[in-house]
Amino acid sequence: MSGDSLLAAYTTRLGDDVLVLGQRLIELVAASPELEEELANANFALDYIGQARMLYSYAAEREGCGKTEDDLAFLRHEHEYRNLLLLEQPNGHFGDAITRLVLFELFYLAQLEALIRCSDERLAAIAARAEKEIRYHLRHNTQWFVRLGDGTDESGQKIQTAVNDLWGFTIEIFETDEVDDLLISEKITPDPKEIQPVWAETVRGIFEKAKIQIPDDNRFYSTGSRKGIHS
Repeated sequence: MSGDSLLAAYTTRLGDDVLVLGQRLIELVAASPELEEELANANFALDYIGQARMLYSYAAEREGCGKTEDDLAFLRHEHEYRNLLLLEQPNGHFGDAITRLVLFELFYLAQLEALIRCSDERLAAIAARAEKEIRYHLRHNTQWFVRLGDGTDESGQKIQTAVNDLWGFTIEIFETDEVDDLLISEKITPDPKEIQPVWAETVRGIFEKAKIQIPDDNRFYSTGSRKGIHS
């Protein structure tokens, strides 16, 4: 792969993550527990889809095959998408959705912070814009996670169940393949394995506040989304 092709593939993956998550969030419109949360959820979904547009547009330019953001977003077969399995899981109840967001956004924010410092100016600019949005998302969603986890017996139980169900998908966030490894070796993109310890420590702190236990077993769901294998 050429440098342009590698960066196009990496940027497309980022776009896939936020497009699919944005689409999942749109499904929750009219299903949130209060009006304020309805508005927040709709805005978060639009933020993600806006990020996808920027990422796909840049990926199409780097690929240089005359494609557009719409080609990448809508005119691929399902096995050509590389979004994380965590992000495509069914919404379930409100606690499921909040848990998914917290687990992903803790990683995504650290990834964006690293990309702001990357050597590719265009990708760094996209990351800088997205970072401001995700920082607010994460603060909002973390407050909900703690509020529900340390709330009633029922809400705490539902959050714990959501964590148990989704935890297995988090291992995939930190996996790398040839595309990642080549870009990491050129110091263009961050190594997710270096983000993992910070992510894990932050997760522990949030879970303690929410009185939620981290699952202690090693059973993980199938990975493989970066190869086009989906749930």
